[in-house]
Amino acid sequence: MSKGEPAHRPLPSVEQLTSLTTGVDYWTSAALPSHRVRSLRMADGPHGLRVQDDANPDHLGLERSAPATCFPPAVTVASSWDTGLIREIGRALGREAKAAGVDVVLGPGLNIKRSPLCGRNFEYYSEDPLLAGVLAAAAVNGLQSAAVAACAKHFAANNQETDRMRVSAEIDQSAIREIYLRAFQIMLRESTPWSIMSAYNKINGVYASENHWLLTEVLRSEWGYEGVVISDWGAVHDPVEAVNAGLDLRMPGQPSDARVPEAAASGTVSRSRLDDVAARLRRLGELTAPPVDGPGIDYDEHHRLVHRAAIDSAVLLKNDGILPLDDSVVQNVAVIGELARSPRYQGAGSSRVNAISVTTGLQALASRIEAAGGTVTFAAGYPLDSDEPDARLIADAVETARQADVTLVFLGLPDAHESEGQDRTSIELPIVQLELLDALAGLELPLVVILSNGAVVTTASWKGDVSAILEMWLTGQAHGEAVADVLFGAEPGGRLAETIPVRLSDTPAYLSFPGEESVVVYGESTFVGYRYYDARSIPVDHPFGFGLSYTTFRHDAHDIRVHPVDDPIAFTVDVTVTNLGKRIGSEVVQVYAGGRGVAGAASHELKGWAKVQLQPGAQEVVHIQVQRDDVSRWSRALQRRVPLVGQLAIFVGSNSRDLPFSARVDLPGVAERIPLNGLSTLGEFTSHPSVGPLLDELVQSRGGYGSRIGDLLTEEAGRVNVLAIPISTLVDLPGVPYAADDVEQLLSAQ
Repeated sequence: MSKGEPAHRPLPSVEQLTSLTTGVDYWTSAALPSHRVRSLRMADGPHGLRVQDDANPDHLGLERSAPATCFPPAVTVASSWDTGLIREIGRALGREAKAAGVDVVLGPGLNIKRSPLCGRNFEYYSEDPLLAGVLAAAAVNGLQSAAVAACAKHFAANNQETDRMRVSAEIDQSAIREIYLRAFQIMLRESTPWSIMSAYNKINGVYASENHWLLTEVLRSEWGYEGVVISDWGAVHDPVEAVNAGLDLRMPGQPSDARVPEAAASGTVSRSRLDDVAARLRRLGELTAPPVDGPGIDYDEHHRLVHRAAIDSAVLLKNDGILPLDDSVVQNVAVIGELARSPRYQGAGSSRVNAISVTTGLQALASRIEAAGGTVTFAAGYPLDSDEPDARLIADAVETARQADVTLVFLGLPDAHESEGQDRTSIELPIVQLELLDALAGLELPLVVILSNGAVVTTASWKGDVSAILEMWLTGQAHGEAVADVLFGAEPGGRLAETIPVRLSDTPAYLSFPGEESVVVYGESTFVGYRYYDARSIPVDHPFGFGLSYTTFRHDAHDIRVHPVDDPIAFTVDVTVTNLGKRIGSEVVQVYAGGRGVAGAASHELKGWAKVQLQPGAQEVVHIQVQRDDVSRWSRALQRRVPLVGQLAIFVGSNSRDLPFSARVDLPGVAERIPLNGLSTLGEFTSHPSVGPLLDELVQSRGGYGSRIGDLLTEEAGRVNVLAIPISTLVDLPGVPYAADDVEQLLSAQ
């Protein structure tokens, strides 16, 4: 207790406590000074701060907010596979938020990319829960190192924008535990976000913001989460149900809504529940109270961080040797595509940032090439605001390319093609861009395609017509200089965090996305992304984990060390990586495991990775530790995760389709058995280590099986059938020498 503080602070009234369960306006929470709860300021910001005018709030991002650094969004930095980089970005974002008086930044988003059509995929990391969870944790740790709370979102199963405010995601238990909740669980293992945002959608018929199973049974009781749960803006339909389910703060604020105060007065909402809300908000206020440390914000340094992140996240999808360009040789460059002049460098919707400064690709390339004595000519090639190809623009582009040594074609998805609030209907580039590409391909000249998009686009129909494809994703505000630097030799360090399919009809959720009549069935279950494509050997445009480099690497001397059963690390994979080329380069060594023949399990799943940057000719041993928690599976029968023991196949390589090294290890431990019950089969009874011998002794003491059952047990095919009969059914058949009460005694001997 601080000096001068009253020895006995009066308890707040129930009415005062209920005021804390909803904000006071669009962006701020209520204060309760008598209970040391201060008002908290929130702002959008998964990839840049959006501080807005409270009197004219704009959650959908249609108006401009205060200027801030626009960092690359999750789709981009996920391709870096670099937790250190993401943490650094998080800290920079946190410092800007702290300087602006923001306590809670609404991000990161770590929903799984169930379908490439999701309009908000640019804000999410991956189709894989391990990669998504670990990278999101790095963002959380970075933000909170600046005493600004992360608000990890959207909990849970917000995997589409169509009907997002009411759709029910119908998900089986294995899928929700292994994929959709797993990303959040891993994020909580690797970090401690001070707040979490509940999603708009329903999960199996219950709104996420009013879902007691989700918010209390799983998040708090099972996972031990102690932070604040905040609703997505407008996600609460019944505020009383929401509070009782475990939601702490409803946003935006509805202080005039009397439903929670009336429920508290009647006892429908308990005093203890309201005390919990107050305690959590007080704690959040304390965690975010420290002032920003050190000097003021260095926006130039933040811009350089954006520049570096964009380069480290760029994915080289194809290169016939034309890249990197040499500005001492390339003299006449054609830059084609309106996106070179009007860049797409961030997502659309509530995360839109009013960037402090932006350089276009055309500006950066012209500056670099002209400084080296070359020339740059530009042609728009296509409109951004129309789906109708413009013959004049195409003809001008063809003529411009005809006069050049090399043609750089800027393609991608304009804002209208992907945004919060709507899903895509295609994974193709816009038709106006495909028509342009088709015309340019007819010239049979070197074409380098630079892509700017927040969700995957297939290149399958046109990649054979171009010399190189550089996937820049959405680069943040350092767009132009990052593109120019990669084209002229800065190493593209990215690897795909999601599969690029050949056709939309190949995708796992094709037959059920986005559902109908406000219901979407997750029929693919756990087979999301590469788990599906690889299990079915479906050809893909580019596999999960893929990315080329300006150099080549060799992996040698694989060594797998299995750890004791009480070690949280299950095994360590050591790999010697050598840079065989003449340029510096980054390699992402990936470890997968699987091949156990478990029903519903993928052939292999990502279990760990290491990113290493090597000088030409350099060699380094990387050590990839796989956590025991990551070699476990959800058991529906036991209702918890159980560790895998025994034989496990390990695969090492550079992407999910290129895993040249494989080995089998024997994980120590005792396999957990599902308890026997009356519906367990005779085979399950006989194979049980303690019950089986007792059952055999009982049968022998009573003369064995008789009648038709006895005959079947002497036949190979018949024995298989009898062993598959539930014991509760078997006791009613002639010739079985035990009864229901004998089974009960056997069950008690487990």
